[in-house]
Amino acid sequence: MIPSVAQCFRLMDEYRMLDNIRDHSIIVTRIANLLAEELLQTGRSLSLPLVVAGALLHDIGKTACLDCERDHAAYGREICLRHGFTELAPIVGDHVRYRESGGLDAGEYEIVFYADKRVTHDQVVSLDERRAYILDRYGRNDPLRIAAIRANCLSWERVEAALFEPLSIFPAELAHLIDPDPATCEQSRAKSGTSP
Repeated sequence: MIPSVAQCFRLMDEYRMLDNIRDHSIIVTRIANLLAEELLQTGRSLSLPLVVAGALLHDIGKTACLDCERDHAAYGREICLRHGFTELAPIVGDHVRYRESGGLDAGEYEIVFYADKRVTHDQVVSLDERRAYILDRYGRNDPLRIAAIRANCLSWERVEAALFEPLSIFPAELAHLIDPDPATCEQSRAKSGTSP
């Protein structure tokens, strides 16, 4: 079972997703939706509802984990399983660290994983800008943490190459191809019937 957009916004409310995390998730969804639609046009077989739900809910566990050491992705996976969203659970649970599964695919998981890496807060950024932000925010001047982050970042370019190889658009164009205006985030909430 895959949650609808309206169900995703209700879950955001239920799990008290902070507005800034919600806005981030909406921009991630715009990128993921664009990539999925472009890939569908090349003949790729994808579930657009799964991509959209994965992007909207990839940080569903984040608010509850802000003041503790709990892994927000793992908690997000638990939330998905609790609600019976078994297809969605691995996308949410593995959106922070890339999960190699034999070969690199350009499927729903990779789309959501990559879209998240292209958004810092509610701004579309390059992979280099995102890497610098992650290192600064989460590296904590700890050499082991920094090394782990850098190792995780190595997969980003491979995923980007796999996603864009069949497309006629380029990674640098993403910010211009979506509407990143935060006011549009408010309109998205209003259309979904959720409160700002």
